[in-house]
Amino acid sequence: MGYENVKFQENSLFLVTGGAGFIGSNLCEALLKMGYRVRCLDDLSTGKRTNVEMFLDHPNYTFIEGDIKDLDTCMKATQGVDYVLHQAAWGSVPRSIQMPMFYAQNNIMGTMNMLEACIKNGVKRFVYASSSSVYGDEPVLPKCEGKEGNLLSPYAVSKRVNEECAKQYTMHYGLETVGLRYFNVFGRRQDPDGAYAAVIPKFLKQLLNGEVPTINGDGKQSRDFTYIENVIEANLKACAAPKEAAGKAYNIAYGGREYLIDIYYGLTKALNIDVEPNFGPDRPGDIKHSNADISRAREFLGYDPDWSFARGIEAAITWYKENL
Repeated sequence: MGYENVKFQENSLFLVTGGAGFIGSNLCEALLKMGYRVRCLDDLSTGKRTNVEMFLDHPNYTFIEGDIKDLDTCMKATQGVDYVLHQAAWGSVPRSIQMPMFYAQNNIMGTMNMLEACIKNGVKRFVYASSSSVYGDEPVLPKCEGKEGNLLSPYAVSKRVNEECAKQYTMHYGLETVGLRYFNVFGRRQDPDGAYAAVIPKFLKQLLNGEVPTINGDGKQSRDFTYIENVIEANLKACAAPKEAAGKAYNIAYGGREYLIDIYYGLTKALNIDVEPNFGPDRPGDIKHSNADISRAREFLGYDPDWSFARGIEAAITWYKENL
């Protein structure tokens, strides 16, 4: 259970792209605590310097402000690196519908740059963030790798293309790549602000500020919300997994299913706030239901998440109450 017993060679160097973001900064923190060297690459377009400022004086930490759309930057960032944890991307389904060209340039070409740099610099393994959005309109639950539907947004297209590109780099060039299809990750340092903010931190901030949150749709959509500790475990175990795990993508979730309306009332109860939500229109490109089959990740990666939604949401509420 967990990732504390995952071991790498002493003095191993990890590159975390998007390392000043929500997931990336948590990966940096975990790796530093485990005694490894960490190099963070982020252009600070969606990541925040405040997420990593506590590491800047750490002897094992290096920060590079740079853009994955620039191949030279990726080449320099991967020099001497053992493992790459590629989190750098622009998220948000609705925003991608407004900016399809940018998503192709940033998420697809940026990932291609990283793959190419890893080959040239002899990186041992490239672990990258994919997304449950690749399941598109496939209605069957739980979602199972190999049973994907029609993609519903440019964001989903970018993640699916990344999976195919990574597979090609494993097949033809020998780079060991592992894709992680994240299902609605939440937890400490997730950004509550902006039109495209994730629902849990956004609701928490609004409720704590005395505002009335808006639920897009009827609130009956469901998600496999996944606490950040499970995602850290998946990344580290993906780095340490046997070679047979390479060239594939895996569902990373807890394997549960929560309805937005239930989450909303759970938050109001936990905060002792009595306020009814507003309801807005459905967001274009959103999947109605998501729930993951994680048996493939268990088999190939040894992934065994022990942070349930209930345990995770309690920790998240505590963190936001102390930090907002």
